[in-house]
Amino acid sequence: MTKIQKLLRELPKVDEVLLNEQLFLCKDVARPVIVDMVRDIIAKAREEILSGEREEELSIEEVVEVTLAKVKKVKKKLRRVINATGVILHTNLGRSVLSTKAQEAIIEVASSYSNLEYNLELGARGSRHDIVEHIVKKITNSQACMVVNNNAAATMLVLASMAKGREVIISRGELVEIGGSFRIPDVMQESGGILKEVGATNKTRLDDYKKAFDEEKTAAILKVHTSNYRIVGFTQEAELKELVELGKTLKTPVIYDMGSGLISSMQRYGINEPTVSDALNIGADVVLFSGDKLLGGPQAGIIIGKKKYIDMMKKHPLARAFRVDKFTLAALEATLTSYLDINDAIKEIPTLNMIAISKEELYNKAKTLKSMLDDAHRSLACEIEECIDQVGGGSAPTDRLEGFGVSVRDEKISPEKLERKLRKAEIPIIARINHDRLFLDVRTIKVSEFEEIVKGFEYALEGGQDA
Repeated sequence: MTKIQKLLRELPKVDEVLLNEQLFLCKDVARPVIVDMVRDIIAKAREEILSGEREEELSIEEVVEVTLAKVKKVKKKLRRVINATGVILHTNLGRSVLSTKAQEAIIEVASSYSNLEYNLELGARGSRHDIVEHIVKKITNSQACMVVNNNAAATMLVLASMAKGREVIISRGELVEIGGSFRIPDVMQESGGILKEVGATNKTRLDDYKKAFDEEKTAAILKVHTSNYRIVGFTQEAELKELVELGKTLKTPVIYDMGSGLISSMQRYGINEPTVSDALNIGADVVLFSGDKLLGGPQAGIIIGKKKYIDMMKKHPLARAFRVDKFTLAALEATLTSYLDINDAIKEIPTLNMIAISKEELYNKAKTLKSMLDDAHRSLACEIEECIDQVGGGSAPTDRLEGFGVSVRDEKISPEKLERKLRKAEIPIIARINHDRLFLDVRTIKVSEFEEIVKGFEYALEGGQDA
């Protein structure tokens, strides 16, 4: 028997390799993908033996090692990342991190059947609108509620059901671009409502709304909270309270699009945003806001207000097109339940917790991270620095949060190159560059992620893939 024949005979069998514990327990990619990888590795070894390129035996251990290396390179498109930017509601990074309760609720309904549209008391068909309506009514004091898949959809549904073919009065200074070139005038046009803009960009008075009102043509007054920008200087706007009083006089509903809506005040933590409850107490007929911004839940558009208007929306054809699935409802219900006690909400909901965390706690976090990086990577020059953080996600645009972070420099690698390499780590680390140093803002980093950051730097400093 020749050496080549012997090497070919000793090639591992695919089935034998697949019995390896590491491969058997590997859940990073689908089983058929692993099988194909193993076959390809053995086939390549066979070709190398026949061509004379390979003269050593291929062991099962080698096949396993090469397979696992290949698995690491097969990355899912949507992946977990570490947010070291200090922007709490980072739109590009998925906005709100869900609470543990919300995560558990999703797993529970995902792993079994649920009463999504089944009334357990009556033993008959139910409505998914009922899932969160009770809890929303309790914490906001609203008459009724419905949930759609985002706040743009909520705006569209509200206008389509309340103002199709009729005029909606709105200030020029509130013609908001939501993001991604989606604008209030465009949404209104698609809804069938007719835009009636009043005032100037910087000044709109109550009298402007009065003059624009037409008993036959006007369907509603729309106020849009400029949650993603502020107009300052020589400005004036009609307050919601004034518009509500005007609406009562004119017998015209007032709609308040809050965009990013707070359930309870966070002023003591430096966030100066109106609350959903305040809007209802003032007397707005319909209020709509996002679920994945300052609320701290999943992506959703929440509509609350007078029952007669909400009932119209529930029956509208668009309600089915914009409806949310069981996972969203499960996460939203769990998130809202935390608001039964605002102190629980601040502890349990990551978005609120990151806003409320004290400067002292942030300093201690930064100190711990610096110490871990110092111990693991002697080449790094790490310093604790003060910084200013943002809420982000189209929320509280002028509010700034004082915080701390760790600035990092390495003489052998530029901050730009280091930043690129950290993005390519097994768990990508998204950081920013500040004053020619890489900066890790600890407000948006979990303590449990510190060890992974250390590993990420190990990858980056030891020749990890560069762009």
